[in-house]
Amino acid sequence: MKRIIYIFGLIVFVLTGYSCSDSNSDSTDATFIEIYDTDTTSLKTYYFTTAASSKMVAINSDGDWTAYSNDTSWLTITPHAGYGYSDGKLSYIKMSVEKNTSSSRNGMVIITSGSVSDTLIVVQNGVERDEGDTFETGWDFVNNLVMGYNLGNTLDASQDLAQSSSWFNPKTVYDWETCWGQPVTTQEIIDSIAAMGFNAIRVPVTWFPHMDSEGTVDEAWMDRVEVVVNYVLNAGCYCILNVQHDSGDKGTRTDSIGWIVADMDQYDAVSPRFKYLWKQIAERFRDYGEKLLFEAFNEILDENYTWTNPSKSSAYEAVNKLEQDFVDVVRATGGNNEYRNLVCNPYSAGNSAEKMKGWTAPSDIHSNHILGSVHSYDPYNFCQENKDTTRDYNIYVFDSSCEEEIDDVIKRVDNRYTELGVPYFYGEFGAIDEKKKEMSERVKYATYVATAFKEKGTSGLWWMGLFNRSTLTWYEMEIVNALKAVFEQ
Repeated sequence: MKRIIYIFGLIVFVLTGYSCSDSNSDSTDATFIEIYDTDTTSLKTYYFTTAASSKMVAINSDGDWTAYSNDTSWLTITPHAGYGYSDGKLSYIKMSVEKNTSSSRNGMVIITSGSVSDTLIVVQNGVERDEGDTFETGWDFVNNLVMGYNLGNTLDASQDLAQSSSWFNPKTVYDWETCWGQPVTTQEIIDSIAAMGFNAIRVPVTWFPHMDSEGTVDEAWMDRVEVVVNYVLNAGCYCILNVQHDSGDKGTRTDSIGWIVADMDQYDAVSPRFKYLWKQIAERFRDYGEKLLFEAFNEILDENYTWTNPSKSSAYEAVNKLEQDFVDVVRATGGNNEYRNLVCNPYSAGNSAEKMKGWTAPSDIHSNHILGSVHSYDPYNFCQENKDTTRDYNIYVFDSSCEEEIDDVIKRVDNRYTELGVPYFYGEFGAIDEKKKEMSERVKYATYVATAFKEKGTSGLWWMGLFNRSTLTWYEMEIVNALKAVFEQ
């Protein structure tokens, strides 16, 4: 009944809009009106996330027009009128939505001129829960995320991921945790990160050195992972627990790094071991609350360990099937895992157009508990150190070309996740080349990227650095302050 009344109200509103337009004898009536996306693609429906945000759309009309929103309590537009052009020139309006903390909602933007009109359906995602669901949804997480930090080179470290170095003779879990130069993690370290305003900490974990031939995780290692997870939760932060270097670049190594491969020819061999690993993790943390999230894997690559777009499109099928395995096995463990927010990434956690298109959200037994995540070190030659010895490809100045590249990434990622109706965040980002790039330029990057994230209603987790965990001192406060100035507004 409510829907019938709503639709009837919309019809009355549109007819009223026609009447107002017809009564304006000074206007030049149009023979056609069409609403375009800003790239001149016809637009009939647009999806907003739950965050407050805006979208520019174009009006193609040969007559003067008037614009209306059917519900200005949350959906507003500006300007409300414009001119038509017979030569195909476009006019533009800006749609803005308020943050949505309740159920999803639909609205309409109506453009009229005389007897013709075009209507854009506007959908804003909500945070409705299935019956019995008391957990935060993925939308809640994104809305609550201020800024995050990656606890890298710690539980993900594994003696350069090979058993070839004679010096490494681990006797305890702490030997593994510290073999990449970081100290043993303590509650004081985590508290210091949280006190600086980071309210989400990603805990990357490499599991394969601690698994036997059957795939069973060593109890001492699982215990140590749980201790670090508790440090994060005790600090009041969200904790994202993942599978890190079990996927990724194997290169010329002969050890078992990169055993989780985006390759359909290997799927039948990889899937059972992958599901068993996640079954063990999920059962250990089954009773933990909503601030613990699971992430399927880090930067999965194909059988050739390709960082660019994979050579075979079936690599995307393998990614999607493995992430469906991840969701299914976690949900099957029951308890709080029935509703826990689960994070999934595209191929290589990359953000190219092909990688984004190749990713689809796993199906789930409950709505709104799947999140998308990508990594962005863009522009790469500014964010990372390019060590090519034949030519210096490094970008040393953060200029307008850098901004344009970031804008392309932000738009592409947002468009794809918006199309799928999935909340998302940036699991890794940062200008992390401390050797060659000036601090002032890296601060420009931090400010620009943080602002771009916030405009899209999302945020990200900086890849380590910034903080000396051994001395508990912040040595890159300029970047921290730049992030805080944007994200804490």
